[in-house]
Amino acid sequence: MSAKHRGLFSSLGEAVAGFAVDVVYGRRKGLGAQLLGAFLLGLSWIFEVLVRLRLWLYRHRLFRDTPLGCKVVVVGNLTVGGTGKTPVVLKMAQVLASRGRKVAILSRGYKGASDSMPKRFWRWLTQGSRPDPLVVSDGKTVLVGPDEAGDEPYMLACNLCREGVVVIVDRNRVEGGRFALRRFGVDTILLDDGLQYLSLRGQINLLLVDSHDPFGNGHLLPRGILREPVANLSRADYVFVTKSSGPPSAELTALIRKHNPKAEIIACAHQAVELIEVDGPGRFTMDALKDRRIACFSGIATPERFEETLSAQGALLVARRRFLDHHAFNDEDLDEVLDQALRAKAEMIVTTEKDAVRLQGRFRPPVPLVFVRLDVQILGDTDGFYTAVERICLGPSVNALNR
Repeated sequence: MSAKHRGLFSSLGEAVAGFAVDVVYGRRKGLGAQLLGAFLLGLSWIFEVLVRLRLWLYRHRLFRDTPLGCKVVVVGNLTVGGTGKTPVVLKMAQVLASRGRKVAILSRGYKGASDSMPKRFWRWLTQGSRPDPLVVSDGKTVLVGPDEAGDEPYMLACNLCREGVVVIVDRNRVEGGRFALRRFGVDTILLDDGLQYLSLRGQINLLLVDSHDPFGNGHLLPRGILREPVANLSRADYVFVTKSSGPPSAELTALIRKHNPKAEIIACAHQAVELIEVDGPGRFTMDALKDRRIACFSGIATPERFEETLSAQGALLVARRRFLDHHAFNDEDLDEVLDQALRAKAEMIVTTEKDAVRLQGRFRPPVPLVFVRLDVQILGDTDGFYTAVERICLGPSVNALNR
């Protein structure tokens, strides 16, 4: 197949996937959206049966989870994408490291290089040895790039490498955890996006809920954004209500309490704190956006939240381009972004930090190119957050909730 045809099929596949995502998030109307929605709903019912069966098998010990002999903190959510998980993992790792814990973040990675199924099959066939997990950062230096590590692990590694936090990627996070203990002597593991990874036993479950869109349309994948039923809020020790501007709504609090009367509920804001030049030394306050013509692009689960952040800072959004979550930008994509920006006479192009790490020096427009750095701020009484940190720092504990 020629490169032209491969590109055509790739564009068609992305268009279909984008349409399906818009149906799930309620952005599309019409007969086509209704028909696809009905088809996806049938698949959701099948998916829910499988999810409930898997959880039942682990809960009744027919499938076994593996302890690691150190503190394992699970950070995850019931939905796919959009909860602001990476900044929370970053903040938790920073606080734990500052309290003297030797921390490793375990991630599956996403769209990075991995130990693929054909490779695993060939290794099984030839009785070959399993390769070591991928060390993205040894706590001192970032060792691999985003193409190999995946965007989020690479971003975490860049922000945490000076703080002694190890970042490891492996599909088998039990083996990744054992490797972290053996090679780096860690005493605390943050299992990134690990709520559904039941093979590794965690002591504390931190569950994130987006304050703007907690559970989507209430359906499981692929008709909705839920990975598990909402009732599985019961699995959380702490519930972080993210992207908040104040206390959680009474309705959301009541729903959480209905399924989990005991978990600490912690509201936190994802605040845009500065603009950082991509592949450059420039750092600007968010005021630099005020009354300026801005073009933006992103490949995240909820691009509208990113765009709302820019508008709230007074930016005049004259061009915007949305890609699918974790999109791998090619030259044609970046040419399109640049063309839209120049035609709209944009004074600056803005993207997210997660998207910026995937550019790798390939995009140098004639106008400033920056990304927004977010910081997690605990709202109201911070006791809940620091209680969680202290509980982790005190050493091993028994998880009171059945997984």
